[in-house]
Amino acid sequence: MMTRLVPNIFYNRLSEGLDLFVTCLGFKVLHQDKTLAVVARDGAKAHIVESPEFAAKDRPEIRIETDTIEELYREISSKTPEMLHPNSKRIEKKPWGAREFGVLDKTGVCVVFQQF
Repeated sequence: MMTRLVPNIFYNRLSEGLDLFVTCLGFKVLHQDKTLAVVARDGAKAHIVESPEFAAKDRPEIRIETDTIEELYREISSKTPEMLHPNSKRIEKKPWGAREFGVLDKTGVCVVFQQF
């Protein structure tokens, strides 16, 4: 049985990833060394990896399903409104049935929150 997908997300500098995941999204650091941070919040987890080589090759879009989208939106928009994605600044119902909003960091990593 698979229980969780844990992506590696690459950044030029570890601090850029911690900015998005810890400062903006409220994840907690479970482990950190010179080039890796393991972060988690509720059931979501990610590995933030410092690797300029791989960061140059991939700027991912990550989706996180939630059952508290309004609460997350209020938290993020009040704490770091500048991180809201320019094309997804508000919670909107999409044609596929999800209600969504997104954040975008300065490196191009996008996190979309969705609730069905």
